[in-house]
Amino acid sequence: MKKMTCKELGGACDLEFQANSFDEMAQLSRRHGMDMMQSGDPDHLKAMDAMREMMKTPGAMDEWFAKKKQQFENLPEL
Repeated sequence: MKKMTCKELGGACDLEFQANSFDEMAQLSRRHGMDMMQSGDPDHLKAMDAMREMMKTPGAMDEWFAKKKQQFENLPEL
């Protein structure tokens, strides 16, 4: 089990997620992001806009995802 914060995953807050795999971590982060988007949280909306902007550059999202996955892999086990 490893932990990362919303901010470490490109979000806007210090909420911690715990997961056994990066795919599970990404799923928790996405779910939180969707909840924050639905609630209209301005900081999370700004973070999501930055992600959308990044997606306009070919390959940028894949590179970002690979870096976050490597960051997850390098974390110590809890």
